Amino acid sequence: MNYHANEKGYYGEFGGAFIPEMLYPNVEELRRKYLDIMYEESFQKEFHQLLKDYVGRPSPLYFAKRLSEKHNCKIYLKREDLNHTGAHKVNNTIGQILMAQKLGKKRIIAETGAGQHGVATATVCALMGMECIVYMGEIDIERQAPNVARMKMLGAEVRPALSGSRTLKDATNEAIRDWINNPVDTHYIIGSAIGPHPYPDMVTRFQSVISEEIRWQLKEKEGRENPDYVVACIGGGSNAAGTYYHFLNEPQVGIIAVEAAGKGVETGESAATSALGKVGIIHGCKTMLMQTTDGQITEPYSISAGLDYPGVGPMHSHLHKSGRAEFYSATDDEAMTAGLELSQLEGIIPAIETGHAFAIFDHKKFQPDDVVVISLSGRGDKDLQTYIDYFKLA
Repeated sequence: MNYHANEKGYYGEFGGAFIPEMLYPNVEELRRKYLDIMYEESFQKEFHQLLKDYVGRPSPLYFAKRLSEKHNCKIYLKREDLNHTGAHKVNNTIGQILMAQKLGKKRIIAETGAGQHGVATATVCALMGMECIVYMGEIDIERQAPNVARMKMLGAEVRPALSGSRTLKDATNEAIRDWINNPVDTHYIIGSAIGPHPYPDMVTRFQSVISEEIRWQLKEKEGRENPDYVVACIGGGSNAAGTYYHFLNEPQVGIIAVEAAGKGVETGESAATSALGKVGIIHGCKTMLMQTTDGQITEPYSISAGLDYPGVGPMHSHLHKSGRAEFYSATDDEAMTAGLELSQLEGIIPAIETGHAFAIFDHKKFQPDDVVVISLSGRGDKDLQTYIDYFKLA
């Protein structure tokens, strides 16, 4: 079975492009051109040069000695938290800003939940001197104030989404509305492996630098390219998609996804799409989606703004349905506790999103000689206030 997108953007039954007529020219232009542009020698050269000199790649693959001792297996951390802007998001925004330039676009829009993608988009717009408008749910603006300030410092305009749950899904709705109204000069930088084709595939390819590096770094450290397991947290799923990419068709590599269970999968306050979702259409693609019996999207909940999304990307839906990946869900409490454990055992404070990946040890036992690579997708300084409140640190 192939786990990559086909030419129509489908992963098994998931994916595609379900868009209003007015967006068709934009999406079709991108679909026709994205692979040719992306694999031009000049594009690749500029992309990799910026990843090296501006983002600071390759990010280290770090053997977490104390964490490994505690959980009795070999744990390596892929340090995406050390990228410029503090997360994996910038790999994709660098690629997409170059893509936008090649397509002759002058204005950039984006959506953001935790603010990491907004910051990464504002960063590359400043770098390239392009107008930047970021849509963000009103609630996320309140709980991610440092990232809002960063975006404004970088010259972006942050527009609040005031409808619905006023979180990531609503910010995405507003961004799509803007794109419909400004089809000619605007490129929409989607931050997750979600949206109409070619976005999930394009975002995944830009993020695949993560698994590309893991392979040669592991070869240096362990004498083999393939770990026994790769683990990542999943909201929309771009860090996971990039972490899994080069292992998708390597059956000996176990793929593990950890979703946000919120206050518990059955509490009605959760974002565990694989457990609660049914097939539906959101933001231009067919995927697994949390919805009521009559198809209304239900409100997700997670303590982490970046996992607070009612769906999951089509690639991950396919990995779940086909059984290629194991899906687990971690509660707020498990994620926060895992984040504190990583901080105190390894001196690394993770983003709360990332804390969910480290909660895997509450759910799965590994063998002593298992090599487990965890995507450390982001750093925790943006979440400090949530950590302070939760653990009563102040």
